[in-house]
Amino acid sequence: MYLKKTLCAASAIAMMAGAAHAADSLTIAIVNNGHMINMQTVAEAYTAETGVELNWVSLEEGVLREQVTSDTATGGGQYDIINIGMQEAPIWGAAGWIEPLNFGADYDVDDILPAMRGGLSHEGTLYAAPFYGESSMVMYRKDLTDAAGVTVRDNDSWANIKGAAAAMHDPDNGVYGACLRGKPGWGDNIAFITTVVNSFGGAWFDADMRPTLDSAAWNEAINFYVDLLGNYGPPGSEGNSFNEILALYNEGKCGMWIDATIAASFLTVDGVAYAQSPNAGNPVGANWLWAWAMAIPAGSPNAEAASDFIEWATSKEYVQAVGNHPEFGWGSVPTGQRASTYAIPEFQAAAGFAAAELAAIESAAPAATDLKPYVGVQFAAIPEFPEVGSAVAQEMAAALSGAKSVEEALAASQDAADAIMREAGYY
Repeated sequence: MYLKKTLCAASAIAMMAGAAHAADSLTIAIVNNGHMINMQTVAEAYTAETGVELNWVSLEEGVLREQVTSDTATGGGQYDIINIGMQEAPIWGAAGWIEPLNFGADYDVDDILPAMRGGLSHEGTLYAAPFYGESSMVMYRKDLTDAAGVTVRDNDSWANIKGAAAAMHDPDNGVYGACLRGKPGWGDNIAFITTVVNSFGGAWFDADMRPTLDSAAWNEAINFYVDLLGNYGPPGSEGNSFNEILALYNEGKCGMWIDATIAASFLTVDGVAYAQSPNAGNPVGANWLWAWAMAIPAGSPNAEAASDFIEWATSKEYVQAVGNHPEFGWGSVPTGQRASTYAIPEFQAAAGFAAAELAAIESAAPAATDLKPYVGVQFAAIPEFPEVGSAVAQEMAAALSGAKSVEEALAASQDAADAIMREAGYY
């Protein structure tokens, strides 16, 4: 498979790395989420101070993952800095695809939240620095739940969540009870779906790394997901990811949204409240853990300048720069990456979501367990997972749209996952 085949190129790529030197410009591939877009404005001061021109390539997250993986694995050299996350960083670091990061003492690497530092490292070496980190949580319209006479609680049952969605659902007036990811992608619909499966007691693989998508837990979880979103979600949910749902929510069209904690930074509608993620009896893995981080492809001739920029963009000083920026302010700083951010009085005053976000991050459980014998919450930290997850994502979108039954989609998913894992040599 793609990642397995390209891993063999890693040693050759690593050998290409030469002595870093000063650069006049850096090309940076970023995901087109709000904090990354804001960085382009904030970083104008960095260019003014250093003279380094910054060329931004802003991509939708599915496209970003595909292009960055291909370019980095083959040593294409299109980018000096890339956005990656916890699925890629340890694997790519171990393979020699990306450079280890080593910053000065003033950077205070120990201030990075342990969950983020651990998830972006391999054998204690940091390979990507978190620009922002996140878990997932419920974001709901308390004005609507109050009007409907329902309550959303921390770690609520999925049955109660469905009841709250039904009570708020008012499509005739443009309000949908639940807005959830449906767009296919291992980091899109699969991220949310995996937390649902986890909470129903399911997992991607058994102890022998054989796929378990034919299990009763997967069947129950996916039927619940399709029923919830099909009955109480907006039309066309199979096309919705983070940015689409953010727009719907801020238009007042969503009663609740269960997604990345970072979304709270960008909610403008009134009456929003927060709760820890629901489950169906198993709270372990019911909320995900992720960071959008910055890494340097191995062999980059601009590695030193790239490292300097990453050190600045993921520093305490950057947080201050956003908080004091006239266009943004303390409610818009990147969060989930540093403990010190949560101690800033101005941030505490502006970010009503801060306590809920930090609680979600600290409760996320990426470690392997008897039930889930692999590292990762909404993904499995193995090279083959992006291919497995992408194949299953298409089937889940087909089930959501009604093109296939849940049972048909899960059977096809099991077959696809089994073929990928067999070819990779797991059994």
